[in-house]
Amino acid sequence: MPPLAIRVEPSDQLDDLELSTRILIERCFAAGITVELLDRTNNFLRLSQGDVTHYVRQATKTGLDSYMTFLVMENKQVCKLVLHEAGVRVPTGVQVASAGEAMQYYHLLSAYSVVVKPTTTNFGIGIHFLPYPFSEGALVELVHKGLQHDSTVLIEELLPGDEYRFLVVDYRVEAVCQRIPANVVGDGESSIAELVAKKNDDRRRGVGHKSALEKIQLGEVELKILQEDGLRLSSVPAEGKQIFLRRNSNISTGGDSVDRTDDVPTAYKEIAESAARAAKSRITAVDMIIRDLNEPPRANNHGVIEMNFNPVLYIHEQPFLGKGRPVTDAILRALGFEL
Repeated sequence: MPPLAIRVEPSDQLDDLELSTRILIERCFAAGITVELLDRTNNFLRLSQGDVTHYVRQATKTGLDSYMTFLVMENKQVCKLVLHEAGVRVPTGVQVASAGEAMQYYHLLSAYSVVVKPTTTNFGIGIHFLPYPFSEGALVELVHKGLQHDSTVLIEELLPGDEYRFLVVDYRVEAVCQRIPANVVGDGESSIAELVAKKNDDRRRGVGHKSALEKIQLGEVELKILQEDGLRLSSVPAEGKQIFLRRNSNISTGGDSVDRTDDVPTAYKEIAESAARAAKSRITAVDMIIRDLNEPPRANNHGVIEMNFNPVLYIHEQPFLGKGRPVTDAILRALGFEL
């Protein structure tokens, strides 16, 4: 039998789809936009309203951006170059294809804390941090780990500050979310393992991007970070003490999303919009480190660390803390649909 497009109805069961796609479908129902499911496994849709038709995958992969725009944002090295040439502050660093090549830059890199990451991966895969000071052996080890995921890795200065994600649609910031690494807060009685279990009981936490938040894992990475901080799963943190189980702030690795749209100054939003224009991307998320929101965006206070060609919507629509933002409306309007 040939494949058939399946029209989606409000009564259909959609729990197997990723959350951003479900949010998009629900908004389409409310706006009278016809939704057809073309490939359920890949969250591939066709949306129609009058003479307007668009193919959409995973809620934000659309025909608005070119394939070359996707390639620029996928390649972190190329993206950094494009942003730097546009006057956007990005971390200094090098791209290497081997541990031996990395050693040629050790005398320069060892002057500050660094992050080692594959050139083209997403969701925090293969990202590792080295606090200053670090040895040649430690750098070699992390370069080898990064090369397990890609043919090249980036070694960059680790910018101090908090990470903010700016969702930019048609070169306008629609929402800003602070992403906080996977963590628990002590109550003075429970162990770290018990605190993780309690936090994972939140019905908003699940696995596979089907929930607003991901469950915190207790794997090799988390256990190593605890060990580095002199802690064990059996340790009992003091009341109010925040314990981090990850260095990277990805929501996909158990991080928390906090809406900061109204708190971030306009100057930083303009930087995110400039980044989107530089990459020629109509739908993107700009990840920026900001040391102090109350300070202007000088070189020592911020930097764009990444751009994303397929940003999730749910961290803005359904944040862990703060006001939900109707960013799906901006996507549909950019596609030419009437709401």
